[in-house]
Formats: sequence, structure tokens, C-alpha cells
Amino acid sequence: MDILYFLIIILIFIVLIGVLNQHWFHMQPDIALICFSTVFSLILLVFSMLFDFDEVSAFVGKLGDFGFEKYLMDGVLCFMLFSGASKVNIRKFRENVRAISLLALLTTALSSLFYGVVFYGVACLFRLNMDLLTCILLGCVVSPTDPIAATGILNKIGLSKNVCSVIENESLFNDGTGVTLFIFVKSLVIQSGQSNFALLMFREIVGAAAVALGISFLLFKLMETTREPIMCILISLLDVSLVYMICEQLGFSGVIASVVCGMYFSWAYTGVERRMRVIDPKDLYRDFWEITENLLNAVMFVMIGLLVLNMPVSRYLPVLLPAAALINIAARSFGVSVSSILTGKRHIPGNYNIREYVILMTWSALKGGLSLALAFSTREFLPEEIHIIFLNVTYITIFFTVLVQGLTVKRVYYALEKHKIDRMVKNRTERNGK
Repeated sequence: MDILYFLIIILIFIVLIGVLNQHWFHMQPDIALICFSTVFSLILLVFSMLFDFDEVSAFVGKLGDFGFEKYLMDGVLCFMLFSGASKVNIRKFRENVRAISLLALLTTALSSLFYGVVFYGVACLFRLNMDLLTCILLGCVVSPTDPIAATGILNKIGLSKNVCSVIENESLFNDGTGVTLFIFVKSLVIQSGQSNFALLMFREIVGAAAVALGISFLLFKLMETTREPIMCILISLLDVSLVYMICEQLGFSGVIASVVCGMYFSWAYTGVERRMRVIDPKDLYRDFWEITENLLNAVMFVMIGLLVLNMPVSRYLPVLLPAAALINIAARSFGVSVSSILTGKRHIPGNYNIREYVILMTWSALKGGLSLALAFSTREFLPEEIHIIFLNVTYITIFFTVLVQGLTVKRVYYALEKHKIDRMVKNRTERNGK
């Protein structure tokens, strides 16, 4: 499809849905985009099936056949991650580094394994023709939380800065864990895996961090020599795109590298903020990345909705619908529970106890475009029927987390806050009574 033609259609969706939502529905903007673009796609599909118009069928085929995986993984993902990471509060990150590290590394790995084992039980029960390794690979696809969904939705519901920092930073870093797990398990599935997972993980993370820090350091020094705000923006664009490309070519994690670039530029920019106020009094640099993030988020959520137009449906869909949602919650809860125990009560953010923390971290774990891109990539090595199951399960998981969890996470957060306050008051009263 012509890029300009597709861009016009996407912008029409964003504008119309935004106006309708603003005046009548009052949903969170990103949730409204994915919800109403999906509804429109379903209506268009039904119309094309009921009325045999070649023009409509051709339009539906073109609209649903846009290369989402290539657009995200080879196009805009690095910029979206850089933008999200550049807003990271470094002080909050340091305060919660233990909780963030365990969530990003251990929780993602345990959730993937737990998901795969339970889904394998479902596969055996309903004869889905999937072995254990393939089921674990599916767990690797759907377990990482999505930083784009997290920053796009959770920032707008009033979470405390401390809690939001943990959720955002985990979402930014666990994508690298998820991609590394996916690569490792994929190699086992296609029987070419000879890599040690610990070595693979070390290479992906350390290699990505080294490349990102080295190039970012040099380019930020170059940025300090300019007095043009636009040039600062262009240097930051060059930094993240160059680092991402180099890391992907060398076999390092471009995802982690993009996050490191964003955090480094955020930290370094803060150090020269007084000077930047002189050369960039209108704060064009920060405004550019804020606008870029919002625009790319909007495009991604609309594209996820439009993918319904070309989504093959498995004959096992009645089984996959409840299984995808329930196993995802159970797997995430298991992973967070283990991590929270290792984190320790004193290091759990927000003064939550373990039970409250597990509920919040489970219900705020939204999934998004990266999982879908990984699911699409399985087309190359999985049988068609299994590939369709991957797509359906991933799509169901994204919709459940974004629509159901995303729309209710604010209520869950306030309920947990009330429970926490009541618990603290009760404990204080008991201590005073003694």
C-alpha cells in the first residue's frame, strides 16, 4: 500500500476517534483508539462479507496487509523507546532499582515459563498439537509488558510517581529480556539452539549497553557544541537510530540499547539544563519527543485495531479466548509473587505489602505492539496452524490487558490505596493499644 495513502487513513482514524471520544465517550485516548478502530474494522469485515463489492474487498485487503512487524521492529520502535526512557526519573530509578531489576528479569522469565507449562496442559487437553517448547515460546511472546502501552495509558490515571516509575522502568527493560528469551527458545524450537542462555543474555545486555553508552557519549558531546535546538533534536534522532541499527547488526539487543540511549540523554541533558534553557528557551527538544511519542502511540494503537481486517482465526478460538486471558493473569501473578518475596517488604515501593504489590503489578501489566510483532515473526518457522494460534492468543492478550485491565486499573489502584491506608491505621492502632 502507498505509504501516504495509509498515513491519510490512519490520521483520519486518529482525528475522528479523538473528536468522538472527547465529546461523547470520555475514555482514555489510547484505549479509545484501539477500541473504536477495532469496532470499525469488524463492521467493515461484516460489510465486505455481506456485500460482494470488489472495491470494498480490495480496500479491506490493503488496509489489513500493512507490514506491522517491519514497521514496528525495523522502523519506529527505537524512537518510541527512546522517548519513553528519556522521561525516566533517574533518582526514582535508583531508589527502586532492586524491584525494577527483579521485575524486568526474573518476573519475565518466570512468567514465560509458567505460561508455557500451563498452556501446554491446555494444549494436551484440547489436542492443539503444540509441544512444551512451543508453548514456552508463546509465553515468551506474551509475557513482556509493553512500555508504549504503559507510558501511553498509565501516566494518565493518577498513579503515584514512585509506583509509576517502577511500572514504566520495568516495561522499558523487560522487553529486552522478552526478546532474548524469545530468541533462545526459538533456537530450541527449530533445533538450532546451542547458545547458553546466561551467555546470550549477558551478550545482549552488556553489548547493547556498551554500544549505546559509547555512541551516546560522543554524540551528546557533539550536541553540547551546537547552539541550535533543531540540531539537538537531529543529534538525538541520529543517536538512537544509529545505536539501534548497529546493535541489531551485531546481535545485541536494540531494544535495551534504545532504552539506555534515552536514559543517558535524559541524565546528560539534566546536567546541562541551565545552558539548554538559554539556547532552547521554548524547550523544543522536550516538546519534540513528547509530541513524537504521542503521535507514534496513536498510530500504533490504530494499527493494532486495523490488523483485525487481515487476522486469520483459529478453529480453537473458543478455547483460546478464556485460556489466553486467565493464563496471562496467573503467569504474571506467579512471576511478580516470586520477585516481590526476593525484593523484600522494605524495598517494595509505595509502602505496599506483598499481596497489594502483586495485585497492582499484575493488573497494571499491559501488553502491546512488541508482543504482536514477535507473534508475526513466528510465521517463518512455525506451521501455519500454530502460527495462527500465536497470533490469536497474542491479540486476545493485548485486548484483554489494554481494554479490561487498562479501563479498570485506576479503580484497582484506588481500592489498593484505601486498603493500604486502612491496614496502616489498624497496625498503628494495635501498636498504640499495646
